Amino acid sequence: MRVCVGTIVHHPEDARIMHRQIRALLEAGHEITYVAPFTDCNVTPDPRLRPVDVPRAVGRRRRRALKAARKALKRGVEGADLLIVHDIELLFRLPRRRPVTVWDVHEDTAAALEAKPYLPEHLRRILPSLVRRVEARAERRLHLILAEEDYQERFAKPHPVVLNTTYVPPRLPAPPGGQNRVVYVGHLSRARGAVELIELARRLVPHGIRLDLIGAADAEIRPLLRDAQREGLLDWYGYVPNQHALRMAEKAIAGLSLLHDVPNYRQSMPTKVVEYMARGLPVITTPLPAAASMIDRARCGTVVPFGDVDAVLRAVLALRDDPEAASAMGARGYAEALSRYNWPDHSGAFVGRLEEWATASAAPVRAHRRALVV
Repeated sequence: MRVCVGTIVHHPEDARIMHRQIRALLEAGHEITYVAPFTDCNVTPDPRLRPVDVPRAVGRRRRRALKAARKALKRGVEGADLLIVHDIELLFRLPRRRPVTVWDVHEDTAAALEAKPYLPEHLRRILPSLVRRVEARAERRLHLILAEEDYQERFAKPHPVVLNTTYVPPRLPAPPGGQNRVVYVGHLSRARGAVELIELARRLVPHGIRLDLIGAADAEIRPLLRDAQREGLLDWYGYVPNQHALRMAEKAIAGLSLLHDVPNYRQSMPTKVVEYMARGLPVITTPLPAAASMIDRARCGTVVPFGDVDAVLRAVLALRDDPEAASAMGARGYAEALSRYNWPDHSGAFVGRLEEWATASAAPVRAHRRALVV
């Protein structure tokens, strides 16, 4: 099977797209054309891929990427049996003639608008209804894959769910062993708790504990991170490919997930929580329903109130001062991740569903002239 995968929003090394889905397809023997912003993200494509480079859509700077997207996708689907797109923006740039097409729904797009600082207030009010209309039209014309069970509520028909799982190491990673550091892995933004993380770093300094931040950051947060790093409060590594970032996280006292109580996060299990568990790290998380439920069930961490840096500090110090309890939490989290969230246990079903869709309709689909314009 020949598959074209497309994104103009996500990093080409995105864990869900590249390191789970594309990797699973490659391991199953399929050929992949990958339309992604390689140059803008300074990424050398995997030699097993046929790359098609596009500009990246970031913040308000999206026009150039959107303009290039249709031509790139048209090139990418030449000879393809299946097209997978990962951005709602690409629904407006689908080629007129294309193979069976799948939209991988990563998030609640309408709810996510609340956390986009670059959007004017009036657009945050009117865009959600537009997004819901686009989703409804996409459901009628495309196959959908959902990243969360709760996303089913937005659609009229049931769709397969491909959860954000992870690769769980075959053996439990070693406990901290005297390393006085805590870690955050993931994108850094105000809604993801970046301001609280910086304040936590400041309060950890007198206790001799370091904060490692591994991930790209929104434009408004970058100056704050640079200033904190110059002060010696923390280490910010910027974007690191997921598999390397998780190895860097190993042996920390705890993994942090300080997401705010915003609509887009209420329905989701933060991927970083599962990733910390897979690496044997106790988790400190805010009380988002899925994350809190997981921590309570597996007894693998601490739930702290939203925005309460003092509570986070107390949780970190408690774990440092009781390494046996921390190690036990890490071991329980690892066992839970291995039994329920190990991607190789789920990848076969994902690949099988795509193969089924591709073979069910071998002939290219004639799209409406204006694709999904609402």
